[in-house]
Amino acid sequence: MKDIPQKDDVDSSPIATPQKSIPRHIAIILDGNGRWAQKRGLPRSEGHIRGSSAIEKIIEEAAQIGVERLTLYCFSSENWKRPKPELDALMNLLKTYMIEQRATMMKNNIRLRVIGRRNRIPIDVLTEMDKTISLTSANSGLTLSLAINYGSRPEIADAVRDIVVELLDPENRAKKMSLANVSNVSDLIDENYISSKLYDAEAPDPDLLIRTGGEQRLSNFLLWQLSYAELWFTDILCPDFTPEHFREAIRWYQSRERRYGGLNKN
Repeated sequence: MKDIPQKDDVDSSPIATPQKSIPRHIAIILDGNGRWAQKRGLPRSEGHIRGSSAIEKIIEEAAQIGVERLTLYCFSSENWKRPKPELDALMNLLKTYMIEQRATMMKNNIRLRVIGRRNRIPIDVLTEMDKTISLTSANSGLTLSLAINYGSRPEIADAVRDIVVELLDPENRAKKMSLANVSNVSDLIDENYISSKLYDAEAPDPDLLIRTGGEQRLSNFLLWQLSYAELWFTDILCPDFTPEHFREAIRWYQSRERRYGGLNKN
């Protein structure tokens, strides 16, 4: 595990210049809100509020330093197992976020997307979510993707289902085979076809995954997309994760040599 210094000790030197590029796409698993609250004798909902506040600063930092895409794992499809009071607090926090952050997103030229299944999300939350997505749709800066009611296995299952439905239509199947210049349907189904059916098909694969909270697993997050991402884990709980820590993760990423299965050119 990469041990990250506490806030006062974090290296605040500038991020490396263009020779060591900023990651195009950063994904973050937000973990540790509940434990942060429990350590302080507070309700878990307070941890989620503090975590949301901390991540707002990370989003602004990402926008300012030139990250193209930031995907945050906010609420997994497994999180519905949590107690109802906590779920109600999370949904209310999400609704409040969608309303209160619109001005900030517009100021920072941020475009919002949401990935995951819409079922089970309360209608009032969906309404505010869709308003914010629509309002920011023309923004050309950072694309912020929030993974809500998201699971990677359901995403892949949904992609396969869409492909099957699409190819069961003879006319559609023939058109796609013609465009791909193949004579066998099995030759049509490749990695690009599957990727095109994922929730955020336009997004490049993440370059860097950050996970707060001390765990070292992917937790059913972007399993397809993270194939070649650099993985950075920290014990710091989400509410204590600062822009300085975020920059530290990027500096670590910039020190990595990414060969994608090849050899060092030197």
